[in-house]
Amino acid sequence: MFLGTHTPKLDDKGRFFLPAKFRDELAGGLVITRSQDRCLAIYPMATFVAMTRSVGTAPATLKQVRDFQRMLAAGASDEVPDKQGRVTIPATLRSYAGLDKEIVVVGAINRVEVWDCTAWENYSAAQEDVFADMNGEILAGDADR
Repeated sequence: MFLGTHTPKLDDKGRFFLPAKFRDELAGGLVITRSQDRCLAIYPMATFVAMTRSVGTAPATLKQVRDFQRMLAAGASDEVPDKQGRVTIPATLRSYAGLDKEIVVVGAINRVEVWDCTAWENYSAAQEDVFADMNGEILAGDADR
């Protein structure tokens, strides 16, 4: 499970250090891809494979399915962290998410998200009130847990 907010820096080669607490789960390989909200998602390889199996069984006769499959796969890059725990983000993905030096790495339970620092601050501030109101909708029936 990926939790927390971290602020590593991108180097000139588009690399950043994975937070130490994420390294073991991602050491064997990962997939970086576009995500909604103009951020990037990093999945452990096994999680991404399971997700694509599910997406792959959806009917390709539906335009929405084809669009999602294309956007997910076309932007995906499989990577392996180096011995120091660095991951390279390809230039096309850095451009998509507007990443420069200042980034925010967010644990999002089953994935890691990479955001431009300013974009994350704006998103996070805008979601505070929404977050306060969504517990009953998202976790219906889980209130006692």
